[in-house]
Amino acid sequence: MAELQSKEKLSFLEDRWDEAVASKLDEPELLRYRSNLLGSDLRITNFGGGNTSSKLEQKDPVGGKPVTVLWVKGSGGDIGSIKRSGFATLYLDRLLSLEAQYQGVAEEDAMVALYPLVTFNNNPTAASIDTPLHGFLPFPHVDHLHPDWGIALAASANGKQKMEEFNTEFGHKLAWLPWQRPGFELGMMLRRIVQETPGCDGVVLGGHGLFTWGETQRECYLNTITIIDQIGQFISRHGKRDAHKAFGGSRAESRADRRQVATDVMPSLRGAVSRKQRWIGSFTDTPAVLEFVNSEHAERLAHLGTSCPDHFIRTKIRPMFLKWDPSGDAKEIPALIEIALETYRAQYAEYYTKHALPDSPKQRDASPTVVLLPGVGMFTFGKNKTEARLTGEFYTNAIGVMGGAGALGGGVPCAEIPQAGPAASPDQFTVYENYVALPPSEAFRIEYWALEEAKIRRQPAEKQLSRQVALIVGGGSGIGRETALLAAERGAHVMVADRDVAGAQAVAEECAAIVGKEAVSFTSIDIRDRAAIQQALAATIQAFGGVDIVINTAAVFPSSPDGIISDEQWAMTLDINVTSNFKLAEETGRLLKKQALPASMVLTSSANAVVAKRGSEAYDVSKAALSHLVRELAVGMAPLVRVNGISPATVVKGSTMFPRDRVKASLSKYNIPFAESDDDEQLRDALAMFYAQRTLTHVPIDPRDNAEAILFLAGPLARVTTGHIIPVDGGLIEAQLR
Repeated sequence: MAELQSKEKLSFLEDRWDEAVASKLDEPELLRYRSNLLGSDLRITNFGGGNTSSKLEQKDPVGGKPVTVLWVKGSGGDIGSIKRSGFATLYLDRLLSLEAQYQGVAEEDAMVALYPLVTFNNNPTAASIDTPLHGFLPFPHVDHLHPDWGIALAASANGKQKMEEFNTEFGHKLAWLPWQRPGFELGMMLRRIVQETPGCDGVVLGGHGLFTWGETQRECYLNTITIIDQIGQFISRHGKRDAHKAFGGSRAESRADRRQVATDVMPSLRGAVSRKQRWIGSFTDTPAVLEFVNSEHAERLAHLGTSCPDHFIRTKIRPMFLKWDPSGDAKEIPALIEIALETYRAQYAEYYTKHALPDSPKQRDASPTVVLLPGVGMFTFGKNKTEARLTGEFYTNAIGVMGGAGALGGGVPCAEIPQAGPAASPDQFTVYENYVALPPSEAFRIEYWALEEAKIRRQPAEKQLSRQVALIVGGGSGIGRETALLAAERGAHVMVADRDVAGAQAVAEECAAIVGKEAVSFTSIDIRDRAAIQQALAATIQAFGGVDIVINTAAVFPSSPDGIISDEQWAMTLDINVTSNFKLAEETGRLLKKQALPASMVLTSSANAVVAKRGSEAYDVSKAALSHLVRELAVGMAPLVRVNGISPATVVKGSTMFPRDRVKASLSKYNIPFAESDDDEQLRDALAMFYAQRTLTHVPIDPRDNAEAILFLAGPLARVTTGHIIPVDGGLIEAQLR
């Protein structure tokens, strides 16, 4: 193919190659650079999808002679973010020699165990199942990608015919292969079709994706983006014909209040799909999603399932479609969820039973990971926020594929199913509106593939609070900050809520450095205001799909220069320290009832709740009331919600209740010497050591100590503990109950 001279030849994609950067890179780095460029555009390939390779001459570390080494994306990698270390390296001649060991497609999985034996330079990166696809193609640089346009062509009932039309129009020699699961067999099929097609410059894998290549890294990149862009032009033009209506045209209108409906519905939906194991949720209402869910053919197409293997590994065999009229009352939706979910799980169990073999992995969670709601949008679920979002992106890709296939259809039935071949006969495929879904038997062979199961088992063990969402009120400083950081360390998704929004944001950024930016968010809250509480809960739902742990560390300690507390201060102290905790529990309880999953709440009392002393009556009384409120809430919110509390002695470090003036006043009160030149931390440390000497342990109470107690009560280790208050006071004798 001639060198691309200008970006004007591309209608949709961009030529992002920068020769100033590329000229400084060696061949392995050029492969990494090419891969990152391709993966930077979701129109070219989805996250984790596809793979790239180069066949490079390198010095054999054993024999010292030049050998050809296949560099190919390692198992489970993502080309958009892959580093040099993410590529597997294999002796090409030894890889190809494994053909002598091949016993046929029924035994091809066994070939994967041989790849380590042909690894170059003891590279620990595992070779993927696509390795032979790249190895058997006789080209120096190869791209295998899953662009929506390419899969649309590959998943069309008239796909082979349209591919020939495309070849004629754009001067290509793409070849067609019927569906075949990735592996050694498909690698040999690719080699054969290239040999049989003189001038072949790419291969369309039926129901799967696209292969392209080049003699240089640059040529490979240009060939790939050009062919993908031209397929996009080809499909786009078909979609503009007068008679064509995407997905059969519109059946419903999008609701103006769909975001609010989604927020109201999500807790019920998350709770329903999480009955076996918890999922983190995400919501999407992009124009592409709304066009699909509102269409005439959405339910039928959704039931057919996806085509590309990379899609349904995350989206399951099919999404769950809720039969709801958007002109109706949104209060109908929770009941529809229960009906649809019962049907979905039964169908999934039937799918598993029908196709499982004696050595198949056990059936996984039968809950959907994609839920479509007309008039509103798409809900998706994953073990974390990133996976939930990616699941949505993959189904959006699937929508693009179905839309593209529909655009290529002309209303004339095809005489044959070009995706059919040795792996699946024509009668196993289902066609609707020119879209060809992968046969359920083949979908099962991908979803429950032993090699995919092994990949799942290689993933790191989940942490104690993985899949849990923690809303931490007062998280912008002190005990709340430490609790947020510790929750992040233990794998929770964290919403940091505080009146000090800047403080909440700063703590959220600290948490993000621990658990990843998608697992953390922040919001404003004033627990005196029910509307503000509702807004914070809504923000948590919108970020993560629901809430499992609610923690409040926010409180106020009233003070005045003359030591006299006014009536207004007294009322404010009880309002913030007692009444506001009740409001928080009541509003949270409404959400948790919708979600119907076991949850926990931890409130922050104080040793002052049982230690009577002069000058802090308002604070002490409020904390005594809060301690009893914990017990009352434990009774009232049982059995769904466990409610506990902690009772710290004075925590000076990091507390907003100890500004410099109060610390100095306390030091003076207790005749503790200090200098005006001492910084805030020195003053705080002096006061904290004084308080520590009054305890049995003589150790200052740290915010981290309280965070540990809070998350013990909130977490699974205290699953049968409720209505309990743990002292975190260093052994303060005066606080011992009597």
